[in-house]
Amino acid sequence: MKNKIIQTNSLEKAQPRNGCVDMWNAFMVKEAEFERGSDIPTCTCTDARVPLQLISYEDAKAIYKQKLYAGMPDFFVNAYIHFYIDDQKFDGKRSSIWLYPDKALEAIRHFAGIITPDFSTNADFPDPIKRYNTYRMRAFGCWMNQLGIPVINNVRWGTLETWSYCFDGIPQSGIVSIGTVASSIKLLSVRPNFEIGLFKMVKTLKPHTIIIYGSDKYPFFDKLKEEGINIIAFPSKTSEAFARRIVNE
Repeated sequence: MKNKIIQTNSLEKAQPRNGCVDMWNAFMVKEAEFERGSDIPTCTCTDARVPLQLISYEDAKAIYKQKLYAGMPDFFVNAYIHFYIDDQKFDGKRSSIWLYPDKALEAIRHFAGIITPDFSTNADFPDPIKRYNTYRMRAFGCWMNQLGIPVINNVRWGTLETWSYCFDGIPQSGIVSIGTVASSIKLLSVRPNFEIGLFKMVKTLKPHTIIIYGSDKYPFFDKLKEEGINIIAFPSKTSEAFARRIVNE
């Protein structure tokens, strides 16, 4: 990978004072390598297979509670958890996987793996927030790696200024995942920036497979298919519900 430096995490070298609390979840990256310049931790994709099914973190938590209530604490669901949902549903004051990672793990460990969290990097966010959320995506994935939970990297890019770091920490020549549901690419004014960022991502990461949560019915995905990239689209929960309604009418 470009510009990668292999080094011991500086957070590990420092000896914390008695009574200190790990407020920044340094434990998630204690085994990580870091990108030179951005300090984004490298999150390895640990599964070469495409998931059979994607399920939102919100729905995964609901299943977890249902199974516990039914007296089935050792259940397993052969689906990957995704976070292509509103941030408040996985990063709110009470729902945050970052503030309460052990609580999140209680549900996650019952599923086949995860797509790394889609912490938002919206164009109107201050750049430090966008960098922090990119860091958190990779750090959470690193933690899953440490625990032996299969991981596929979510890739989220923003406007031009994010391209210097938004692909950092993701190894080349693997599987990556993107979401098109909340990207507003249905709007013609938004689509060009998305397309440019998509091809920049492909040039940088050289993925052999791109998982899409949402629609792949856009010409730029057809171009990638022609280039030999495997495009696998999973319909969103909303589109599935709409399709069922059409069938039943």
